Amino acid sequence: MLPTITRRNYRPFFMPSIFDDDDFLPVFSHRTSSMPAVNIKEDDKKFTLELAAPGVERKDLKIDISDDILTISSETKNEVDENKDGYKRKEFSYSSFCRSFQIPENVSKDKIEANYKDGILSVGLPKAEEEKNKISRQVKIS
Repeated sequence: MLPTITRRNYRPFFMPSIFDDDDFLPVFSHRTSSMPAVNIKEDDKKFTLELAAPGVERKDLKIDISDDILTISSETKNEVDENKDGYKRKEFSYSSFCRSFQIPENVSKDKIEANYKDGILSVGLPKAEEEKNKISRQVKIS
């Protein structure tokens, strides 16, 4: 009988990088309503993370960076109190989400920027500039 071959990822299961070739999962997530979808793009200069948050106001979005973890969260509360025509009604709603991702080593954390437009939060993670004056030479063996 042939042994089963299993691909192993040596990072803890709750700490995947969003930039792996594998399917990615959030580092940590907390959900009381629907979890927003995230698209991740990469080019030569940066990674771009696009999070769909329609109906969320800019003031309710929060982005935190701690060590190598980028966390995007939102919390909204809505309360309606209506008293007319003898009817008494009080309704409230609450929604929140939290998505966290491991930031790759080659990202300049101090240059991360964000923009929110038309329900899409776009987070730019610029890549650190590589040394442009790398010395390349051959060493003679004596």
